[in-house]
Parts: sequence; structure tokens; C-alpha cells
Amino acid sequence: MRNQLSIPVTALALLALAACGTEPGSGSGDGGGGGTVTTDLPLTGVHWSVDSVTVDGKKSAAPSGAHVEITKKGRAQGNYGCNHFGADVTVNGDTITVGRGEMTEMACAKDVQGFEDALRAAFHGKLKAKVADDKLTLTTEKGDSINLTSEPPAPLVGTKWVVDSLLAGGTASSLSAGTEANLTFGKDGSVHGSLGCNTFTSTAKVSGAKITFGRLATTRKLCPGPEMNLEREMLKVLDGTVTYELQHRSLSLTAANGKGLAANAEPIPQQ
Repeated sequence: MRNQLSIPVTALALLALAACGTEPGSGSGDGGGGGTVTTDLPLTGVHWSVDSVTVDGKKSAAPSGAHVEITKKGRAQGNYGCNHFGADVTVNGDTITVGRGEMTEMACAKDVQGFEDALRAAFHGKLKAKVADDKLTLTTEKGDSINLTSEPPAPLVGTKWVVDSLLAGGTASSLSAGTEANLTFGKDGSVHGSLGCNTFTSTAKVSGAKITFGRLATTRKLCPGPEMNLEREMLKVLDGTVTYELQHRSLSLTAANGKGLAANAEPIPQQ
């Protein structure tokens, strides 16, 4: 059902999905790193959503979920668009030096893989940073650039959460190209969204780090194989009580059966 290369989900794989937690305890991680930070620019502690990357004069729009965060302890972490990554960084004035990084190895859709390759190549070595309002531009020594926008944390309730990968025990798999699933929690204790083929509605009771889903009511369409396969996997997650973790604009749900999902908040529309 997926373009899939299942790998162990290490601590790196879950940089944005680190540990079971509640919304008040979430936030951008500030783990240790080997770099240093000395700057007056508002670069650190910000969730920078990647808008586009320009390499060799070719501009590529970013897929949903691509982002970068730089901690005050000299660590960059985020998502290339499919895979999670981490790297030590040194920030000095308007210059960011990105060291060799680590990343997960999920197989991604072809167009997303192409973007990841471009972003990974650009987000390396010495970069000049320019901040204007909520926009950040990083420029490489050879003139390639990354355009980013700061985004605020997303609340659990009222946010459209777009699923980007499925979790099974210690492995993660990206969704097949052309498939999509999402969910939105309502203030009235409801939840609705798409399972990949059919839409659904249910109840969702949040208690601490747990969410308990009621019985799902769904439409009854038949869809192509990949969409139905995604739907079956989603149903295994949204079944009874799950553990959730919310970190800035990333959400993970993990069921008692070991099935889970990782999702990102729908991007804020550009003005």
C-alpha cells in the first residue's frame, strides 16, 4: 500500500515526535548539540516552515511538513518533506554553518524525494541568513537558497492534521503517492476527517496523554487499492484509546496494538 522502506524508528526518526506527552508539555526540543549559537537574529527557538528551495536556478515548492528548527544549544532538526533529520550547527552573526547530518531512510514519493535531495544539498555548509518579518532566507556560498516562514505552534483542537507516515512497532512508512488522510478535532469532543478513501466522524475524549476514540461512522465508497489499504491501516490506529504527542506542528498517535501515525498541521495559507 505504500512506497515503503521500513526502518527502525530511532530517536532521530522521532525528533519531532519524541516522547508521549500532552499539549502543555510540548514545544521545540532543546536537546544538546555540538555547535554554538552567537547571534542577534531571531533564528533559534523558531519553527521555520520551508516554502521553497532554489538550486541551480530551479525553484521547487516544498511539500507539507518540511521544516527546520535551530535550538539554542546548536542543533538543527526538522523534516526534509518526508524524512526527519538532525545536524549540529554553529550560528555566528548572520552566518549559519551546518555540519554533517543524520536522517531517517523512509522511501518517499518521487517528487518528494527530488525535493528532499535539493533541500539536503542546500542545507549544508556555510549559509547566509536574512530575516525580514516572519521570513527567513538562507543562501549558500554558490548562490542556492532556501525560503522559510516562521509558524506558531498548532493546537490539537481545531487544526487539520495531515498524515505523512504510518508507524508500526519500531518502523515508519511513508504514504503511497496520491493518497491522503487527515483528521480534525473539534471543541465539542468530536473528530472528523478522511481515512484515505472514506470520510469519518466520531468522538474523541482527551485525558492527559491519551485520546479515546468512539465508534467511527464512515461513508461507504470503494476506492483503488492503495487508498483502501491506507484506510485499513488508519482504522487500526483510530480504534479505542491511543497515546498522543504534540510538538509544535507535529502530532503522533500510537495505539495499544503498536499501530500509529505521524501528522503535520496543515500549512498556514500565504498572504
